[in-house]
Amino acid sequence: MFHDLLNLFYPKICNCCETELVSHEKIVCTTCLHQLPLTNFHLDNENTTKKVFSGRLSIENATSLLYFKKKGMVQNLIHNLKYRGNREIGTYLGQWLGEELAKTRNYTQIEVVIPVPLHRKKLKSRGFNQVEDFGKEIANCLNAQYIDDVLVKRSATTTQTLKKRLSRWGSIDETFFVENQDKVVNKQLLLVDDLITTGATMEACVSKLQKINGVKISLASMAITD
Repeated sequence: MFHDLLNLFYPKICNCCETELVSHEKIVCTTCLHQLPLTNFHLDNENTTKKVFSGRLSIENATSLLYFKKKGMVQNLIHNLKYRGNREIGTYLGQWLGEELAKTRNYTQIEVVIPVPLHRKKLKSRGFNQVEDFGKEIANCLNAQYIDDVLVKRSATTTQTLKKRLSRWGSIDETFFVENQDKVVNKQLLLVDDLITTGATMEACVSKLQKINGVKISLASMAITD
């Protein structure tokens, strides 16, 4: 009764279109759920996400759950996660992708899931890393460990979205560092992030992680720019 009363005064709304959710709906309404632009990249090991890093990185596999378009429903999802603190979105997307990856041979050997880290100042101001719950759910689905103290970010950088890849590389490469590497020596890692645009952030992270002895690295994100 209390839950019904709470919904009466504070109704849950769809994180894509902002219509009110009905009792059986969660995070997104049924209409938006069927319209979300799925990539299905996990079914194709030569997919767009992997091609973004072709010739730049040596990675095992790469995938993204959704296509991202400006002013689209996926942008609304990620905005509500990052800036409105709706952490349930990260859990929802992580469980969704994690269950798909668990059916795919290329990802069943993953032993450790690592998030792209935030600088401590941004972490303090936001209160959480937007990929934390996403990564934890994927790790749970793959029976892997979630470890967030191996890859760290020590320099605060301004938003990178408007910068070209080559100009970004110099500033991003020196912001990430590896600690506690003994936790992942000779492990198969899955690096996770929210959105892949140029790929410069993940490229910088992978370049650091690949210095650890014996690691094999795959990538996964909530979305990739279309």
